Amino acid sequence: MENTALKRAILVEKLLKTILGFAAIFIGFILPVVIFIVLYKEAYLAIKTFGVLNFLTSAEWDPVALKFGGLAPIVGTLIATFLSTLFAAPISIGIAIFLVELSPNKLKPIFSTAIELLAGIPSIIYGMWGLFVIAPLFGLKIEPWLQAKLGGIPLIGKLFEGSPTGIDVLTTSLVLGIMIIPFMSSVVRDAFDMVPPIMKESAYALGATKWEVIKQVMIPITASSIAGGLILSTGRALGETMAVTFLAGNVNQIPKSLLDPFTTITVALANQFTEADTAVYLSSLYYLALILFVISFAVLYLSKIMLLRLEKKWKV
Repeated sequence: MENTALKRAILVEKLLKTILGFAAIFIGFILPVVIFIVLYKEAYLAIKTFGVLNFLTSAEWDPVALKFGGLAPIVGTLIATFLSTLFAAPISIGIAIFLVELSPNKLKPIFSTAIELLAGIPSIIYGMWGLFVIAPLFGLKIEPWLQAKLGGIPLIGKLFEGSPTGIDVLTTSLVLGIMIIPFMSSVVRDAFDMVPPIMKESAYALGATKWEVIKQVMIPITASSIAGGLILSTGRALGETMAVTFLAGNVNQIPKSLLDPFTTITVALANQFTEADTAVYLSSLYYLALILFVISFAVLYLSKIMLLRLEKKWKV
């Protein structure tokens, strides 16, 4: 009986290892390769027609003349992602510090649950909230005030030129930043929670203040995890569709100020996919999807290198 049970356990273990190994290979390697092949096949006509360099450097998007360039949505995607991450990062780190070190113990579960609930709100709700609440507020109040106060400053004033409508880069980046704050703050909070208590207690015993413990103990130890949360949030911002569709304005132009309407790759795909009535038009949209796929992988690869360097830096 014991031999039979042992053989059965070994068989189950081998079966689980096989299943989990296949799942890891499929999700981590086979599936991305298949997606890339499908996108490349569908985009081949546009690649053959416009080339790579010409498509990446041309901002022309004319379905009537069948001339397509991806520069405007690519630049729009990168700008919105960068600004939203820039807005969300300090707020997320501040939220994590408050929850771990400053919040009363009775209130920690309430605040943590509230932040997790924010992460579960569908993006279309954020988009509608941005369109009906944030955009009118910015268009009527905040953006005219920013123009009046900052418009005369050299260089900075260039960022606030144009008509304040609320449907622009600034509003889109703000709402997108609010969307990714729950993800980033949750990751950073979990990282802070994993700091060994003895390290913080030792710092307090040496006379360090709470701010010194946070600055010189917690943040250096968890730097790689903070960067990891930043990376995950950047990935979320890169692929966001519905909220950006509501607020970007869907104008195929490279924004010259924060008050200009613009477009992103996801917005172009969402708005134009059903309108693509020619083969080269549809293929150009697949081309944009392929570029977004490559950008996402490039960001993750560069971020992984950054993580490794940070870990090596703080271990030395």
